Order: sequence, then structure tokens, then C-alpha cells
Amino acid sequence: MNYTGLRWIKDAKQRHRIVAGLGKLRAGLKRKVPAKSDGSLLLATWNIREFGGTKYGGRTTDAMYYIAECMNRFDLIAVQEVRADLKALKEVMRLLGRQWDVIFTDVSYADGGNFERLAFVYNTAKVSFTGLAGELVLPSKSATETMSQIARTPFVCGFQVGWAKFNLCTIHIYYGTSKAEDPRRIDEINTLARLLAAKAKDYINTKAPVDYSPEHLVLLGDFNIFSRTDKTYEALTKNKFEVPVELQKLPTGSNVPQDKFYDQIALFKQKVGVKNTNAGIFNFLDYVFNDPKQFKGGKAAPTAKTFKEWRTYQMSDHLIMWTEFSVDQTDTYLKALAAWDGK
Repeated sequence: MNYTGLRWIKDAKQRHRIVAGLGKLRAGLKRKVPAKSDGSLLLATWNIREFGGTKYGGRTTDAMYYIAECMNRFDLIAVQEVRADLKALKEVMRLLGRQWDVIFTDVSYADGGNFERLAFVYNTAKVSFTGLAGELVLPSKSATETMSQIARTPFVCGFQVGWAKFNLCTIHIYYGTSKAEDPRRIDEINTLARLLAAKAKDYINTKAPVDYSPEHLVLLGDFNIFSRTDKTYEALTKNKFEVPVELQKLPTGSNVPQDKFYDQIALFKQKVGVKNTNAGIFNFLDYVFNDPKQFKGGKAAPTAKTFKEWRTYQMSDHLIMWTEFSVDQTDTYLKALAAWDGK
């Protein structure tokens, strides 16, 4: 993280507030998220509300530092709801430092796409980009009465971490009506999961997988799933994708009230070689943007009435979902080598 700019914040009150907030956030991340290690991948998904938008005057310097601090705890983050204006994303990348990189899509002009982008932010000291990158377009035969294409075109990228390869498809599924089983939402999830399951062989070796050099197909992002009992969740699981057990154990959702299961990380069932060892939801609002008095009198300061909504446009209305995978397969490789007959 690049903290140098904190010295040049002229408003002493703001500088002290940001420094104090970073301290609380770092302590919280240390308690709630495992430390990085060479033998693991800390993978996260985060819908950052209107990231690059200007509502309420845009994001404060506080928010930029806090978003970067949260990302810095992970190795690889799928980000949804990035806006056309990349200024906010570029600022967060600057704060993260030179060893971080980002891959993002162009803006979606589809109906319901909201002119959004999808992105992957990753630490190049740990994660390598394999070269695979593309937006997933549905064949015409996949069209339904409610949908011809997924509104926000899914984004597929390949990464390697240690021995393991992860082909990640990040999405932001159509929301539509404020009910659990919007027909178009079900169709988008069902059609995408079915297509990816059929195309899995394009991303991973399904016929002769190798335990010591595993390949994985992962679908992650904002599915707008209300409950694990909904047809939207069933559409994911019936098409050969499964949510890791550690994530299934989580009792609460990933929206700010934690009563909806919008965000998910799901693996294609053909998986070998890595174990999901931990998972969680990180609630950054336990540590920052939880006291309206701290922002009183500042630029575009919220009122007591607007504070709860305002802070979701500073951080997000989605919390961070993360999971940890073991990726060190040295022992597996040596065992296979010991049994090799040289042919």
C-alpha cells in the first residue's frame, strides 16, 4: 500500500480520521481474514456500488484509502459495478502500489447493463495472468422469452497461483424486480451456468485432470440471489457448479443488512488438487463509516438522515465475500514423481 499521500492531506481532521480508520480496518482484517501465504490463494468478490459514479459528490479520500486497504488483504479480487469513468479504479490501483494490476472490460451498452464494467484486481507478486481474457456472448439458441443476452456480459480471465490455474468468470446478474425469483434473473443464471458447464473443456482438462497441477473453472460475483432456497440458487447448482462447503456454512448474506445472499463463489464440479480451507464475509462497516459525527461539516457531508445510504456510495451496499484455497501441491507432485516409471 502507498500511504505517502496521507502526509499531504491539508485538512488535519480528515487526515487523522483516515489514519485512525485505516488502523481499525487493518486490525479488523487481521482478525477476520487469514494472513497471506505462499501455499494459499485468498480470492474475493466485491460489488463496489457505482464505482466511479458521482452520487453525493463522489467518493471521499477516506473511501479510496479504505477500499484499497480492503483489497490489499487479498490476492485476487473480482470487482463488479465499475463505471465508465475509471478515475476511482485508477486511484485505488495507485494506492495499492506497483505490484498490483487490473484487467477490466469495456462498458456494457446492453439493455439493463447500466454502462458498467467488470474487473479483476490482482497482486502480481503472487498471481500471474495466463493470457486468457474474453467476454462471454450467448449463442442465439440460448435466448429465452425474457432474455436474448446477459445484460452485463460475463468476463472470463485465467490466472495461475502456485501450482493451480483458476479460470474465473465474474458476473453481475440482472436484478429486475425486487423479488426473489425474477424470471429474467433466473434465466440469466441458468443459461450462463449451463453454457459454462458445456464449455468447461475449453477452460480445464476434464478428461485427464492432474492432481499436482490442478485447473479450475470458477463462477463468481453478484448473482442477486435472495436465498439459498430460491430457484436462482438452484439454477447455479443444477448446472454442475457448487458453492464451497465453507461458504455454505456462512449464516448471513453479503448485503449490508446481511439478509440476502447476492454474492457467490461457485466451482465447476470437475475440480482436483486444491481445498477450500476457509471463507467469510468481511463487514468493513464494523470499522469505518459507522459514525456520522466524524463527517459533520465536511465537503458534501451527509445529514443524519442520509448517512446510512451515503456510506454505501462511499464503500458499498455489498460486503466482501472471500474464500481461501490451498494451492501448494509439492507433496502431490513428488508422490506422483516417485511412482513414475520414466515413460
